[in-house]
Amino acid sequence: MSRRTIRLIQGAFLLLIALITLVPVLAIFVGTFQDGNDVIRNGISFSIDFSELSFDNYVMLFTDSGMYFQWFWNSLAVTVIQVLGTLLVSSFVAYGFAMYEFRGKSLGFILVIILMTIPFEMLMLPLYVQVNDIGAADQYWVVVLPFLAQAVTIFFFRQYFLSVPKEILEAGRVDGVSEFGIFFRLVVPIAKPAFAAMAILNGMTIWNNFLWPLLVLRSPEKFLLPIGLNTLLTPHGNNYELLIIGSFFSLIPILILFLAFQRFFVSGMTAGAVKG
Repeated sequence: MSRRTIRLIQGAFLLLIALITLVPVLAIFVGTFQDGNDVIRNGISFSIDFSELSFDNYVMLFTDSGMYFQWFWNSLAVTVIQVLGTLLVSSFVAYGFAMYEFRGKSLGFILVIILMTIPFEMLMLPLYVQVNDIGAADQYWVVVLPFLAQAVTIFFFRQYFLSVPKEILEAGRVDGVSEFGIFFRLVVPIAKPAFAAMAILNGMTIWNNFLWPLLVLRSPEKFLLPIGLNTLLTPHGNNYELLIIGSFFSLIPILILFLAFQRFFVSGMTAGAVKG
């Protein structure tokens, strides 16, 4: 079998996987043009009656969607702030583990690894009690602050920074660059793929975060998008039209995030994999 044939087979296989992956997205896109109650009652089908399709759901979204866009912008602001904060704090911690020698370094990194194995559900109750004790519920900073130092992100950055030659740091010190200057001017440009990969993964996680914001946010106008969409399903009536089209529009920020950083994503996920 020739190399060209092998490449064609590989390309066809990857195209098939991509199409299978896109089926749910295409299905919900078609659902945005249909009556929500019919979609829930009959399920989404690609056997489409074009005479029944309309833009009514889109008109409703932009004219009579209640607090949808308030929830959307709340989620967008929290996601941007938390992603930037997580990248900054976690990369600082990882940089210390990778580039400096200090007492308790090995123990500290072992604790990071242990934290990676502990599910959030085990930490949720004591964290919730603490938030209530200090009267900090219904504040956005309570959603963001506890998760700025992510164990997985610290581990990933640490592995990446181990591949950065320490001679670069020494050269910066010889030239009189401060430690912060070395990090931001010399190390960060080298680590762009790692920052891009972690921006995508953390952005997806934070944007879809439901459980913790549900526990600490009380005011409807402060809800994040996943919580707000969930409130559309009530015992007194369900707004399926807004739920479907709102869910589709919620994909857009993650899609933009991935397209913005996708050229760094693969190299960022694989770099440093051979370092221990």
